[in-house]
Amino acid sequence: MKERFYSLDVFRGATVCLMILVNNPGSWSHIYPPFEHAPWHGLTPTDLVFPFFLFAVGNALSFVMPRLQEGGNKVFWKKVIKRSLLIFGIGLFLTWWPFVKWMDGELVFKPWSYIDGDGNSQGVRILGVLARIAICYGLSSIMIYFLKPRGAFYAGLVILLLYWVLCFTLGDPNDPYSMTGWFGNSVDKAILGEAHMYKGEGIPFDPEGIMSTLPALVNIIFGFLVGDYIRQKGKNFEMLSGLFVAGAAMILTGFCWDMVFPINKKIWTSSYTIYTSGLATMTIATLIYLIEFKNRRGWLSRFFDVYGKNALFVFALSAFLPKGLALLRFEDGLNAKGKMTYYNPWNWLYQKVLVHIPGDPRLGSLLYAIAVIIFMWAICYWLDKRKIYIKV
Repeated sequence: MKERFYSLDVFRGATVCLMILVNNPGSWSHIYPPFEHAPWHGLTPTDLVFPFFLFAVGNALSFVMPRLQEGGNKVFWKKVIKRSLLIFGIGLFLTWWPFVKWMDGELVFKPWSYIDGDGNSQGVRILGVLARIAICYGLSSIMIYFLKPRGAFYAGLVILLLYWVLCFTLGDPNDPYSMTGWFGNSVDKAILGEAHMYKGEGIPFDPEGIMSTLPALVNIIFGFLVGDYIRQKGKNFEMLSGLFVAGAAMILTGFCWDMVFPINKKIWTSSYTIYTSGLATMTIATLIYLIEFKNRRGWLSRFFDVYGKNALFVFALSAFLPKGLALLRFEDGLNAKGKMTYYNPWNWLYQKVLVHIPGDPRLGSLLYAIAVIIFMWAICYWLDKRKIYIKV
């Protein structure tokens, strides 16, 4: 089948758009609850964005894999290794970028690792969103190519069950699914080192750590299986009903598994993988029904489709620009503690305009995030009009 599914492009574009939206509030102190991650167990709409993107990567892979299989092992390895290393390299570049930072009124180099004034290990974070995408793409592609779809499906189930066993047996017996009790922390510390781990939770804890990448790659496998099913069945109601049934089954399975292995994005539990894959399947089925069957295409579908044309590029750009422009800072006066504050070209709109909107401060923060996605969309639109598609 070589039918084009516009709905899958819209799904991928909407996912990237939401990733940029939740990553660019005007202030991290003023965010509406749906745009925050769940503190620990459970999930919010924001917790669906990353697994949905991995699912979309699997969808796209299902349309590419037949060509890779036709090309043979040499073509496959060249394509997968090159793309995986490129995405991982871009991710590492962005975590280190812009290589300098402001300190005591002057720009200083950001070293690979160092000990801060409190004696804590600091450094460049190795893993992150793009690194996880790269690793998951590479490993899942290898599994699908050599094990075939059926074998990859069973391998994915084994990974989810094995991860559950590892979390339960190797974690803190008192609370193996807590941030400090999760067994993956010790693995990350031993391999990555505390200097290169995420510390936004107050302790060295990486939500894109090594061990939680295992269940995450199953999101791509499930996405591939759904995409392969769509590709082979074509546009008919049998395919559509199959998606709804499969999605409902995964949601139910994830909900039941949550009772013993809590749904948790930060350690990417197996129940989270199954549950989010089910929701992604239901979402895609709904989009197919509306767009492919009912032909409901308008400005909103076009808006998201433009994002999907340069998905990874625009996501990387949304991280590159804020960090780079933050170096160009301008004095904004003294704060209540008598310290000089600054603004830069990237956050000027929020600091000088939107922060002064009366009422709930979260409104100005949200409007700024919306302004960012409109700005990024304009770049994608310009590229699309000129048929420029930056493949990563």
